[in-house]
Amino acid sequence: MQPVTMDHLPTIAPDRLPELLRRMPKAELHIHIEGSLEPELIFQLARRNGVSLPYANVEELRKAYAFTNLQSFLDIYYAGASVLLKEQDFHDMAWAYLRRAQADNVLHAEIFFDPQTHTARGVSMETVVRGLHSACERARTELGVQASLILCFLRHLSEADAFETLEQALPLRDRFIGVGLDSSEVGHPPEKFARVFARCRELGLHIVAHAGEEGPPAYVWQALDILKAERIDHGVQSPKDPALVRRLAQDRIPLTVCPLSNLKLCVFPQLADHNLGRLLDAGLVATVNSDDPAYFGGYLNDNFIQTFAATGLTAPQAWQLARNSFEASFVDAAAKRRYVERLDAAFASFA
Repeated sequence: MQPVTMDHLPTIAPDRLPELLRRMPKAELHIHIEGSLEPELIFQLARRNGVSLPYANVEELRKAYAFTNLQSFLDIYYAGASVLLKEQDFHDMAWAYLRRAQADNVLHAEIFFDPQTHTARGVSMETVVRGLHSACERARTELGVQASLILCFLRHLSEADAFETLEQALPLRDRFIGVGLDSSEVGHPPEKFARVFARCRELGLHIVAHAGEEGPPAYVWQALDILKAERIDHGVQSPKDPALVRRLAQDRIPLTVCPLSNLKLCVFPQLADHNLGRLLDAGLVATVNSDDPAYFGGYLNDNFIQTFAATGLTAPQAWQLARNSFEASFVDAAAKRRYVERLDAAFASFA
């Protein structure tokens, strides 16, 4: 799907922009389902499963969400996941996110999950995947939201562990569409996982990878050239390397940008400093996503509304970001056309 100009878009007054951002159809391509686990649901599942938490109540847990970098977030993120033990738990977590996604006018979501976080605790791969997949199927019929799963390897663990995880997942191959790479970025370059991603490509799985969030542009190059990533998750450090920006623009490699996450993890000192607008100006296929919304203070519409308010982005850029989200998705060309038609109709009706 080739980019089109924004000249035909109707003029929309700035004071109406937040409502437009809420109403426009969009896709979400960078959402960690474990990172959508709200404190209220954490405590509900803890009670249901008899799990003891190191926090007295929901308010105390929320106060712990004061992160200074990616690792300080991950420490509490993995602790929160400890309440997920049964298939119904994974279903309930995904269902809660998908209902929120529908409220944000998300038509399509590609959802990351971290099986190693759970298998290391004795939870089976089948329990994880079946629970998440059943929620995706339910969302399709009850909410009209299309959702697919992407299995992510934890990069702070070994490639051998990733291979073992892949083997455990292969009997469930029809329930996920791709693989990704997440967790602690610095010190764990993509090249560490070259062989397991080569195997995933042989299996016909889509390839994405976190790179260029806290790590350098060199990690983005490795994700592209060694892992053969079709999308880069984050990628906001890319402008430090002009040759990389040219590569991303030329090959139309999407970036799944997560503004509130970047703010919460101190990638940018304030939201007004975010480079989302500069990424668009450079011709990159940037998208907006929520990453770990329960921890970072906002789901997809929150990311749009707060970022636009802080940076001065405009309605044509909103349209481009939403259009990019459909272009960057792994749905077929016919579905992309239908989604973009709905986006164009929403803008026309709003004017």
